Amino acid sequence: MKFRPCIDLHNGKVKQIVGETLGSEEKKVVENFVSTYDSTYYADMFKSDHLVGGHVIMLGDGNKEEAVAALQTYPGGLQIGGGIHAENASEYLAYGASHVIVTSYIFRDGQLNLEHLEKIVAAVGKDKLVIDLSCKEKEGRWFVATNQWKQLSDFEVNEQSIRYLEQYCDEFLVHAVDVEGKQSGIQQSLVQSLAGWVNIPTTYAGGARSFADIALFQELSGGKLDITIGSALDIFGGQLAYQEVVAYMENLSNT
Repeated sequence: MKFRPCIDLHNGKVKQIVGETLGSEEKKVVENFVSTYDSTYYADMFKSDHLVGGHVIMLGDGNKEEAVAALQTYPGGLQIGGGIHAENASEYLAYGASHVIVTSYIFRDGQLNLEHLEKIVAAVGKDKLVIDLSCKEKEGRWFVATNQWKQLSDFEVNEQSIRYLEQYCDEFLVHAVDVEGKQSGIQQSLVQSLAGWVNIPTTYAGGARSFADIALFQELSGGKLDITIGSALDIFGGQLAYQEVVAYMENLSNT
């Protein structure tokens, strides 16, 4: 189990937001934190602490400059997602991303678009692709949410679908949409299920707020999944000390 850091970019600034409110016409985007530092500050921090495999997410337009700056500050150490497609994916790898992350590009009109999936694999290779399976719960089952999490697809996340997608990608990233950005605790049933389903590196994001949550995550996942913590960290305005999390996770990996 590893700690995977994140840099979320919205309107050209590093932010932590409640993901479900992004792009919503009914309610304003809820911002948990807006940083006074740019993306390179965080990329340099993660580089100094030898944290590999974190993700930079571009939440809408106007974020490319900051995203590229982060990738160039920590080449090979960060993944990039948000608006990635077959035509621009190689460009971001050239800027220094270790992997590109896709969701909406391969889930179109509520369904998996196999043509797009095969197209981006052809463009960058399976070993450079992360599939984001951000999902919401519906009647005890999990379904991928796309288009800034406004649209619930008919693609169910389960052992069979995980096994199918593993042949196309190097890793999975899974945001638990129902709890992401809310510091309300991890989605326990999803964590436990994912740990039983996946055979490739998989990062879970959503709800972690304390060391108790991290310990519970380790127990439920059997150490098989990695974890992202965002809004709860003090570097993003929260109460959980980033340096203590780094030290805690390093100690776990050494035991």
